[in-house]
Amino acid sequence: MKISVPENNNKALFIINPTAGVQPVNFIVSKDLDRRKNELSLCKSLSKTNTGTIVRQSFDKHDVFIAAGGDGTVHSVAVELVGTNKIFGVLPLGSGNGFAKEFGFKMNVRSLLSDIRRGESVDIDVIEINDKLCLNVAGIGLDSFVAHSFSNLKLRGFLPYVWLTFKTFLQLRPFHVTISCEGEEIVSEKLFVLTIANTRQFGNNAFIAPEAKPNDGIIDLVLIKPFPKIFGPVFVIRLFTKRINKSKYVRHIQTNKEIVIQTEETRFHIDGEPLEISGKVVVKIKKEVLKVLKTSRNKLLFNS
Repeated sequence: MKISVPENNNKALFIINPTAGVQPVNFIVSKDLDRRKNELSLCKSLSKTNTGTIVRQSFDKHDVFIAAGGDGTVHSVAVELVGTNKIFGVLPLGSGNGFAKEFGFKMNVRSLLSDIRRGESVDIDVIEINDKLCLNVAGIGLDSFVAHSFSNLKLRGFLPYVWLTFKTFLQLRPFHVTISCEGEEIVSEKLFVLTIANTRQFGNNAFIAPEAKPNDGIIDLVLIKPFPKIFGPVFVIRLFTKRINKSKYVRHIQTNKEIVIQTEETRFHIDGEPLEISGKVVVKIKKEVLKVLKTSRNKLLFNS
């Protein structure tokens, strides 16, 4: 089915997910975007497939594409722009907004339009996991189990996510993982969490990989070993104070090489979106393949 997309290529195209985040907030932002149609182009999407189609059909008409939604919308727009000269930005409307927080994107349309007019961008890495692309973080364990459960939850927002995370943590059981790099086994043990990180945080300023940088050509692996659950509050504090890597139960591995992950656990997530992956998982880094809009708040994050 042909989707009607804006024709004006002098404006950034905002692709909005009208079901993302908390609906009253989403409604207000949508009205603000509607009022600014002389400054931007706007298209609404109701599915991941729909989002990808919109980007492809609009590709030659716009130089800047803005994902207005949560991490799922961010992922769906960005993967269509990897390896191109188009600039990607975010108007965060989701529950976690991990990618948006890392790059200084705020829920402020006027400020974002000012950044767009400035037209500066930075090239960042993307992680390839089998045939999937990851902008932010992916993995197996507590966060992926929560992502699978959260996708079936009718309620959205920060509080339902916290409640679901606590419930999942109490039921958490370790899983065995084997990790190899260039044919050499470097890990074979049971874990609570295995995170593959391109940036520092899950979202909501929960920093799982405090040393990760999205333009260094490095894959960051964070391994959390089973620990007494009474220490759960301590881990939460460390997570939000960028000190998770200081725990004796946490191992941090950095590499620019291809790695292979093998585990019987199939419940993965990529950028917060749940998916099932069976068999061998091959992880690679694709260096500086996505142009991200520079905001007035993220210029200090990069030297370039």
